[in-house]
Amino acid sequence: MRAVVLEEPGPVDHLKLTELPIPEPPAGWVRIRVEAFGLNRSELHTRLGLAEGVTFPRVLGIEAAGTVDADPDGVLPKGQQVITMMGGMGRTFDGGYAEYTVVPRSQVIPFSSDLPWETVGALPETLQTAHGSLTTGLDLRAGQTLLIRGGTSALGLAAAALAKDIGATVLATTRNPDRVRALADHGIDHPLVDRGEVAPLAREIVPEGVDAALELVGTPTLPDTLAATRVHGTVCFTGMLSNQWIVHDFYPIEYLPRGVRLSAYGGGTADLSAEVFQRYLDRIAGGEFSAGPVHVYSLDRIRDAHRDMEEGRRPGKLVVRP
Repeated sequence: MRAVVLEEPGPVDHLKLTELPIPEPPAGWVRIRVEAFGLNRSELHTRLGLAEGVTFPRVLGIEAAGTVDADPDGVLPKGQQVITMMGGMGRTFDGGYAEYTVVPRSQVIPFSSDLPWETVGALPETLQTAHGSLTTGLDLRAGQTLLIRGGTSALGLAAAALAKDIGATVLATTRNPDRVRALADHGIDHPLVDRGEVAPLAREIVPEGVDAALELVGTPTLPDTLAATRVHGTVCFTGMLSNQWIVHDFYPIEYLPRGVRLSAYGGGTADLSAEVFQRYLDRIAGGEFSAGPVHVYSLDRIRDAHRDMEEGRRPGKLVVRP
């Protein structure tokens, strides 16, 4: 099979498209024929040497969508449509950047859909993280206001769509003024241009501060995001588009605005039920929901895809079809 292998961390040319034996699944695992996989900042962190617990050489990829090719225990039939994500994929065992991947059955979600594979492949990790951030991380409710810091990322666009679905009013940021229209077209109520300080702009719209905020840029913008949030409001730290996630010399009384709550979210397959995933697939198929634009690459363009992700060239999700 064709697979993308990272022998050691480094620049994009360390990603090698090569031939590997098709892996055999042990008991309790299944082999998936990969039809599409999304790119994630997690894989960029691994390539740059920022991720912990990774062994090399490694086939990257923390998610994949495809069909069951083999289940030695006979639980899932061959041809069953499935997604998988996290659980060590692309870090402690080979992941989705390949024509086949082998994963624990416990992290497989079956589904049924006629949607294009690139549409399905854009969803697993993005939908799981957006859904978990808004529910577990923020407990967002209808009628509340939500600020998304990093709004044109795939996760930001998905979170905005889910928040609108809940009934929230959404403010979302972009550093590129040319992308304000894209945010508005996606249903964002208040697109904001991020020039370093967003809190004053947010408080012009919501003087008391927003009810909830989703931090996707990282620790450089976190203090300003906290400053945009009302007393008893909550900020959920979920993303790190800046590749910075450590708060040095953290003194809570000085760092946190009085009464503002800080939470965080990170999840996996178990945090996205098959019912929730199927419901959103059906709504996408019916034209009732969109998680944002999808940009598709072939496997032999994996380096181009990684460059575009690293440099933030394209809003929305980058997806590869092997």
